[in-house]
Amino acid sequence: MKTNISSVLKNLGIQELNPAYSTGNHWAASSNAKTIDSYSPVDGKKIASVQVATADDYETVMKKAEEAFVFWRGLPAPKRGDIVRQFGDALRESKEDLGTLVSYEMGKSLQEGFGEVQEMIDICDFAVGLSRQLYGLTMHSERPNHRMYEQWHPMGIVGIISAFNFPVAVWAWNTALAWVCGNVCVWKPSSKTPLCAVACQHIIAKVLKANDLPEGISSLLIGNAVGDMMNNDKRIPLVSFTGSTRIGRMVSTAVAGRFGRSILELGGNNAIIISKDADLDMSIIGAVFGAVGTAGQRCTSTRRLIIHEDIYEDFKNKLVKAYGQLRIGDPLDQHNHVGPLIDVYAADMYTDAIEKGKKEGARFVVEGGVLSGDQYSSGCYVKPCVAEVENHFDIVQEETFAPILYLIKYKTLDEAIALQNGVPQGLSSAIMTLNLREAEQFLSAAGSDCGIANVNIGTSGAEIGGAFGGEKETGGGRESGSDAWKGYMRRQTNTINYANTLPLAQGIKFDL
Repeated sequence: MKTNISSVLKNLGIQELNPAYSTGNHWAASSNAKTIDSYSPVDGKKIASVQVATADDYETVMKKAEEAFVFWRGLPAPKRGDIVRQFGDALRESKEDLGTLVSYEMGKSLQEGFGEVQEMIDICDFAVGLSRQLYGLTMHSERPNHRMYEQWHPMGIVGIISAFNFPVAVWAWNTALAWVCGNVCVWKPSSKTPLCAVACQHIIAKVLKANDLPEGISSLLIGNAVGDMMNNDKRIPLVSFTGSTRIGRMVSTAVAGRFGRSILELGGNNAIIISKDADLDMSIIGAVFGAVGTAGQRCTSTRRLIIHEDIYEDFKNKLVKAYGQLRIGDPLDQHNHVGPLIDVYAADMYTDAIEKGKKEGARFVVEGGVLSGDQYSSGCYVKPCVAEVENHFDIVQEETFAPILYLIKYKTLDEAIALQNGVPQGLSSAIMTLNLREAEQFLSAAGSDCGIANVNIGTSGAEIGGAFGGEKETGGGRESGSDAWKGYMRRQTNTINYANTLPLAQGIKFDL
């Protein structure tokens, strides 16, 4: 059944030309605003256009956000949680349309598009419970008749800069937690997937209007220049950035320069260790989905397989056979496994990486290439490929946002862990083994140095219940579950003296 994109756009409130900014239910743009045209990598067709926010637009949004924060922080956290609950319900109603738009504008499979919206729903459910559990600790004071405790307060305006590969879920990870913590949010989405952001803003705007809430709790600004404005704005105490390590370094420097905080979710160079004690059939599924899901454009995509020498040839042959079964094509057709890259520039980077690899000595056992023909008319479809390499190759040390998988051989587990850790990035990692000792060593302090370490599952597909993020050049930030909420609040330590004297700490005497 062919998807009716026009109907999807209409249901989500997407117009032929969409305004540059929104503070909730108010949408506008400057009279001289430039435009961004959004083209689908699925078929190369123009979907719609979005105007670009100016510096004046930015100021309008920031003033509304400042005003809204004064109101929102005073609303009890469980009441804020109820608004997030309603947002989750609204997402359930729009799941099919929004998931379809994610697939069509970004290029990931329809199942992954639906899954991304489900992540939004899941984090809303998590945040609702969290709104009654923003716990602080109590401590015993060394002074008599004193009480000590800590509490957590909202920070203010949270700036969210998201990437194209998860055009809606990453925003929801941040904003659902930020909202229940008492913050208001300003979102700058990727200019490659602006329509997904416009759709999300329409969905939350209806919830805010139904509850008679002020403008500025959820704001949207379109345009690349907005990011620099946010990074250098002292009115934004926290900036959450998802993107490349190169840009993340600039964001971190700018925000730290004004003593702001940043949550950085940057590059990954994720590996799966395939032990000689692994379930090979299960390992093939984990490796192939990790490498080709979202056409290799997840930050948790599997980039490297580190395979024990005793099973190397057998596993390689199974992998080549599995790659031969992949169906590449329209991601809205659920029979296909792999959709397109985000744009032709990404396809160029893919081909450049292949050429660099070959010059360094990579031997391709599954050849790559850009696909052509009527069904690949956008120029964004590429062949997932597999190459035998050395871990020290420059191209292996880099993150290429494309379905290129590198094979590396190892002898001992210590060597495998060293190879796994021997890259600048530290996001996700996994080991496939039925050997308990190997699994425990991999998870120990002497094992993986990544923020995510899995056993008998792949590197991608994180659940919202755990904190998501990585180490080293991945940035060190944490989003989503566990106690990641603390990153969106400021901690305050309180001491209360209910005595009729004023004893000083550390036994200091001070008499007048």
